Amino acid sequence: MVAVGTETDGSIVCPASVNGIVGIKPSVGLISRSGIIPISKTQDTAGPMARTVKDAAILLGVLSGIDDKDLITKESKGKSFMDYTQFLDLNALKGKRIGIEKKPQGANQFINALLEKGINLLKEKGATIIEIDYIDKINSLGEAEFEVLQYEFKDGLNQYLSSANAKVKSLKDVIDFNLANEDKAMPYFKQEILESSNLKPGLADKKYTDALNKSHKGSKNILDTVFEGHKLDAICGITMGPACSIDMIYGDRWGYSLTMPAAASGYPHITVPGGKVYDLPIGLSFFGTLYSESKLIAIAYAYEQASKNRIKPEFKKSFL
Repeated sequence: MVAVGTETDGSIVCPASVNGIVGIKPSVGLISRSGIIPISKTQDTAGPMARTVKDAAILLGVLSGIDDKDLITKESKGKSFMDYTQFLDLNALKGKRIGIEKKPQGANQFINALLEKGINLLKEKGATIIEIDYIDKINSLGEAEFEVLQYEFKDGLNQYLSSANAKVKSLKDVIDFNLANEDKAMPYFKQEILESSNLKPGLADKKYTDALNKSHKGSKNILDTVFEGHKLDAICGITMGPACSIDMIYGDRWGYSLTMPAAASGYPHITVPGGKVYDLPIGLSFFGTLYSESKLIAIAYAYEQASKNRIKPEFKKSFL
């Protein structure tokens, strides 16, 4: 019926998109991270995954709340709701201003046609579509975001493992274990990111604070300027392309990703079924400013109910 996902950058909305379901990556601070193995204290959050916006909204209300063990949740005081289903509104798209990046996300004609179909439906239901220019500015912060994630991964994981009921007590212990058991632990890919993260100094390092200012604060400033300048209620686009082809030599083949803006800024992001390409699900994303979950749920619900894109999964006949 429902599941709880965890996201740093895409790990709720991407699997939701390629499985043809709804995923909500909430504002960082809406849901406690206590007990979750950390990657980034700046970007990590749990969030609901479900077949419908209504089911996801129900679970979001259950998950949200203040936790003294996760201090950032105190920032959500007075900004969260125990019942998000009160915002389910079939007419929520009327009068809404939805931003669409004017630069195409990619060159696939079928995916682009799916987005165009979604945009037309938003217009039919009363939304105003505003062309915006922001994605290149956000993408230029990718290197800084990766720098932040490496610093925070080492710091957070060391804190987590130091008190965990496990034989490994630090990131270095994990690296050493993998090296000692390389044939079984790393038969295809190695641990370059673990090793590069472990080389980072503490969070007082100037390179970390500079990267944090550039990635987290920079992405928030870019988005806030776009939202305020165009008086937007949400930004929309294709969540990602169809399920990745997995290559044991070159890795996963990605295409069409709209996860970084909401991830790096800590802003909320919801994906709903947007249709199918190559008989595989594609998600349509809506993201907004901090603690705008109620508005995004309303918009996503109105689109979901108008589009009826969700298709019950089925097994394909084998050609073998």
